[in-house]
Amino acid sequence: MQNLYLYIATYLIAGIPFGYLLAKQFGGVNIKEEGSGNIGATNVLRVLKTRDPKLAKKLGAATLLLDMLKGAIMVLIARWMGADVAVQWTVAVIAVLGHCFSVFLSFEGGKGVATGVGVVAVLAWPLALIALVVWVGVAKGLKISSLSAIVAILVMIASAYLLYPHGLPGLSSRSPLWILSGIILYKHLPNILRLIRGEETAVA
Repeated sequence: MQNLYLYIATYLIAGIPFGYLLAKQFGGVNIKEEGSGNIGATNVLRVLKTRDPKLAKKLGAATLLLDMLKGAIMVLIARWMGADVAVQWTVAVIAVLGHCFSVFLSFEGGKGVATGVGVVAVLAWPLALIALVVWVGVAKGLKISSLSAIVAILVMIASAYLLYPHGLPGLSSRSPLWILSGIILYKHLPNILRLIRGEETAVA
């Protein structure tokens, strides 16, 4: 039952839409109705930048940090409770699910990249570091947020095979990473289709 309570708490906490709440409270904007409609840091920055560039940067950074921390903290709590590695990875997957399909937003949510990087940072930090570097590098170079996220996830998966040839740390497989990444890529399907059609726009 302890694990069940942990999973439920993880889903609920990870479902807190920080970007939506911060933008509405401090920017007076409903980001679900503006920009891309996403609740992540990129859309917070995009929508608020035209109104108040300084505030946009602050709220964008806060959204990114909080979305990363809400998953990472739940994995750390699981570890503190003595949960084994398999349970910790399950918490990681549920955290991404909670963010992407939030009960507080009628089971809608963000893309899951920040939360995904946050949980992986606790469980296999080299993979998170690689993903973060690629994410930032591609975003700065091409200025297409969705593409940078997709590339970062794919590079992270490939890196897992190079760094952990026998399975993730403490596990004999990479299944949790594939599930976690699959959720994120699924949430990016509309972006992938727009990229294929050449319709995805850059963030100025």
